[in-house]
Amino acid sequence: QVQVEESGGGLVEPGGSSRLSCEVSGRINMINGMGWFRQAPGKQREFVADINSRSEITYADSVKGRFTISRDNAKNAAYLQMNSLKPEDTAVYYCKAAGVWYGSSYTSRDFWGQGTQVTVSS
Repeated sequence: QVQVEESGGGLVEPGGSSRLSCEVSGRINMINGMGWFRQAPGKQREFVADINSRSEITYADSVKGRFTISRDNAKNAAYLQMNSLKPEDTAVYYCKAAGVWYGSSYTSRDFWGQGTQVTVSS
């Protein structure tokens, strides 16, 4: 099967930086898009950023100019560089691999990671 695993995060001071990594493993044939979402306590999961197979990128307004998403297709990996972090960025960050073609499957599907905690606090 396919597994999505996030790493990075932790406790960061306001104004600091952190880098999240996402690796997709399994019998992967192709991944159309990779994205990051986050969920703060008591709130719904929200979109942060994504990058498609043509390297077209979209950001949520709340992170534009501060976060940078990238991907390494050879490694089936995506990254989220987060700068100028604010307390309101505190959340569990989830990686989504979208439109994954894997194994001998005739259809693609999406896969999610378990999430990694980012806490911005002094």
